[in-house]
This record gives sequence, C-alpha cells and structure tokens, in this order.
Amino acid sequence: MSPELSIIVPAWNEADYLADTLKAARQSAGQANIPVEIIVVDNASTDATRAIAHDHGARVVDEPERRIARVRNTGARAAQAPGLVFVDADTRVQAIHLEAVKSRLDADWAGGGAPIAFYRIDGLLQRRGLAAWNALARRLHLAAGCFVFVRADLHAMAGGFSEKVYAGEEIDYSRRLRRLARHRGLRFAVLDTPPVVSSARKLEWFRPWQHGLVLLTFVLFPWAGRFRRLTWFWYRRPTRASSNRQKD
Repeated sequence: MSPELSIIVPAWNEADYLADTLKAARQSAGQANIPVEIIVVDNASTDATRAIAHDHGARVVDEPERRIARVRNTGARAAQAPGLVFVDADTRVQAIHLEAVKSRLDADWAGGGAPIAFYRIDGLLQRRGLAAWNALARRLHLAAGCFVFVRADLHAMAGGFSEKVYAGEEIDYSRRLRRLARHRGLRFAVLDTPPVVSSARKLEWFRPWQHGLVLLTFVLFPWAGRFRRLTWFWYRRPTRASSNRQKD
C-alpha cells in the first residue's frame, strides 16, 4: 500500500530521543489507520542514530551538510507520499495529529503546524513564553519547526525550505506557503488539536542569559539566521546533554 503521509525526521546525534519518537510515530499511524513511510535524514551523526532508525523500520537517507533547511529538503526529495510531515527527533506525535493532518490536506489546506508543549517545564517564565508562542503562531499562522505539515506538490512549488538560512527556516517557510495557499484558495494554519509534545532540552542545556542573548541578537539583527556563527544555539550541544536527558 502506498504511503499517504511521509514523516520526515532530521537527525544529528539523536540516539537519546529517536527511538521514542519513531515508536510514537509508528503507533500513532497505526491507530489512525493511515499508511505512512518514516524517513530519518541522518545529518552526519557519530552516535547510534542510524542504527536506531533502521531498527525501528525507518528509511535512512544521508545529508552531510549541517544546515537544517537542507536536511528537511533532502528528506522531502526522498519522500513518496502526497503529504509531508516534518517532525523533530525529540518530538512525539499522536494519532489525533496525523488524523487532523490527513483530513486537512484532503480538504482545503496547503499545510500548517500544531500547538506545542514540553515533556516537562518548571519555570513560570518558560511556561509564559511557550503560551505566548502558541498564541502568536495561531494568530500569524506560523508552524513551529518541531511539527510542520504540507502537501508535497506545494512544498516543491514553493522551493522547499530556504537554504539561505541556518535557523528560523520554518518562519520564512510558513509565510511563503501561506501566500501560495491563499492564491489557490487554500489554508495554511495551526491545527486546532492538543499540542505535539517535544523535549525542553534547550532550556536544560542553555542558561537563561544565553536564551536572552539569542533573542536579542535576532531582534537587533533579523538576518542573523543567515550566519552560522550567530545561530550557534541550534548547532551546539553541551557535552553533558546526553546524561541530562529529560524524561517524560
């Protein structure tokens, strides 16, 4: 049976999270009775990422360049389904999300995103920040990078994710897809579902002042995403990260 959705998982050294993510995706597709293919894009991993992907029945494709937009596009080129779902390697989807994606793409949606939540979040500031993002994303029709879905033909028509940037590619992508959708009488929006759940690992890995520095950098210099040095937040992983993995 041909897949109706291609679930694309970019992965660089994701051995700590990938197995749970792939299990959740496979189980959710079964519960939703939706044929899927799962593609893991191995982004030059040096841990067991590739072996874990194979062990859980995923198709593995390689993308050596460390640029998340390019990794997502590589997965999309390998996909065979008419619907694409980009899921981060630490994000778990449920059947309700895949059901909603399938029904929307079969109707009048070009694509979209979903509300997001974290396995565990302790600080009031972090909770308010997450709530603010979800409200802003719904109002402005912005998909969070951990969960983006789109019709494959429209992804190709839009030229995929912009490979001019190292970070923030999902914001530009959402805006371009929304314009493309509008011209065709379609929608690009955030699903009205429970949140997809992702890890809060960056809250654990980096101190509040580092988060503030990143935010300030992008406020003062909106084109910061074009520079690898200024997007270190997305490409640096503390050596203690593996031992401090968050549990749900």
